[in-house]
Amino acid sequence: MRIGKRIRDFWQRVTEGITVQVLWSQFMAEARESYSLYSREIDWETLRKERRGRRFRKTTSALFWAMLTKLSPARRVFLLIALFFAILALTSTQVTISTSEHHYETGLPHNFLHVLLAVAALLFLLALELADRVTMKRDLEIAREIQHWLVPESPPEVPGVEIAFVSRPANTVGGDYYDAFLRASPSSKPNSKHLLLVVADVAGKSVPAALLMATFQASLRTLAEANTSLLELVEGLNRYACAHSLGGRRFTTAFFGELEPETGVLSYVRAGHDAPFIRRASGSLERLETGDLPLGIDAGVRFTCGAATMAPRDLLVIFTDGLIEAVNDAGQEFGESRLLDVLKSSAAAGAQATLKNLLSAVDAFVGHTRQHDDITSLLLRID
Repeated sequence: MRIGKRIRDFWQRVTEGITVQVLWSQFMAEARESYSLYSREIDWETLRKERRGRRFRKTTSALFWAMLTKLSPARRVFLLIALFFAILALTSTQVTISTSEHHYETGLPHNFLHVLLAVAALLFLLALELADRVTMKRDLEIAREIQHWLVPESPPEVPGVEIAFVSRPANTVGGDYYDAFLRASPSSKPNSKHLLLVVADVAGKSVPAALLMATFQASLRTLAEANTSLLELVEGLNRYACAHSLGGRRFTTAFFGELEPETGVLSYVRAGHDAPFIRRASGSLERLETGDLPLGIDAGVRFTCGAATMAPRDLLVIFTDGLIEAVNDAGQEFGESRLLDVLKSSAAAGAQATLKNLLSAVDAFVGHTRQHDDITSLLLRID
């Protein structure tokens, strides 16, 4: 009984209470992700021209070198030494010991020492890699905390308006950004402020995208305080993005909306971003399609400002492409059609409830498949 309890406690500690089915799904998802990391460096077109046996050997060799080059030079040498001892262990049989008086064969396998050295070397190499991973994870956790400071934890309180938002980075940190805050605008009346809504998606993922997201947030907040019009704000952001886009390789798609709470008039600029939807109180769906290039491509582009009027019970849905491009085990995308189905089935729901339904639908669709892109959505409903 005591041994069985220890085994159960050990298993619980190792698995953190996750079922075997979920563990296997996670393992397969991580294996596919790791395989894609190495396989993208292989020239598959050339390998397909080889005969089957030769193709297998070359593919195995290419995958090995792709993995080896991910290590530092010193760790590459250490891995090769470990593999050398492992090969010796496979080719050895048993050891013969001779003395002046005796000559006999031991019962221990000759490969015992080689196996021991190979296992010890691999465990030591694993320990080094884990130490790097723990250090990096700690730094990324700090970066995630900083990133959380850059986006609002709760929406601003605007009479007659309900706002809900969520962001799920694919990695510890991400390149998606959302914001909602009140600001003075040249077109607003004295003592009246407009509600600025922003959802942006920096090209790429993880740390590089997160750093650019931070500079985007700082620029946005600075320009928003300058009492500029919406077009002037977007053009200013575009000039800054072009100066730091590495020749257009680090562009940013974004949607900017400015709502006049008193009238319900929504002015917007769509910079290469997925076109948002407005679910009208009647249940009909309208798309905000007026748009231009992403930020960071052309410093001289003249953006176009679109307009729509939000009536009571109308819902604005802004999202990044990670939502509609979420994939399941079969490689199928969630798609806009499923997004629209959720909006139609949630016709009587508010912003928060609709967002919850949308996330539940995405989670049910993808299952245990690993998220490959950041997912962000911002919803606004007129009460």
